[in-house]
Amino acid sequence: MSTLARQSRRLLQIGAGLLLFASFEGFVIPHFAAPRVGLSAHTLSALQSVLLLALGLAWTRLDLGEAASRVAFWLLVYSTFAILAAYVLGAFWGAGNETMPMAAGAAHGSAVQESLIKVVAYSSAPTGIVSFALILWGLRLRAGGAS
Repeated sequence: MSTLARQSRRLLQIGAGLLLFASFEGFVIPHFAAPRVGLSAHTLSALQSVLLLALGLAWTRLDLGEAASRVAFWLLVYSTFAILAAYVLGAFWGAGNETMPMAAGAAHGSAVQESLIKVVAYSSAPTGIVSFALILWGLRLRAGGAS
């Protein structure tokens, strides 16, 4: 099995797993210290699951070498789980308004909690951007116009 095919299958598995996570996480939203952040985590994980399922289906069509596909895959997986972890931590701790004020509202944690959420959440942006840039590059038309 090729690297792209293996990665495609993993993205489909992770996407299905996130859909299952979103389903179960929905039951505990009222029990979080910050239920509004919990709802945001629920919505985010559902969105991420659909994104990973779609990318998993398209992954074998990428025109990327071995190294580029590995970088794109692992940065995508990291970015997905980093931002979700930041939201789940915020919901669990009742924190996060320094990083995600629209979701967290007045929910403010300790300096350590807020800093950890910020580091984890902000680390997802550059990794996601690099991954999406590689994916976009991998979807370019090949020589001769063949897709």
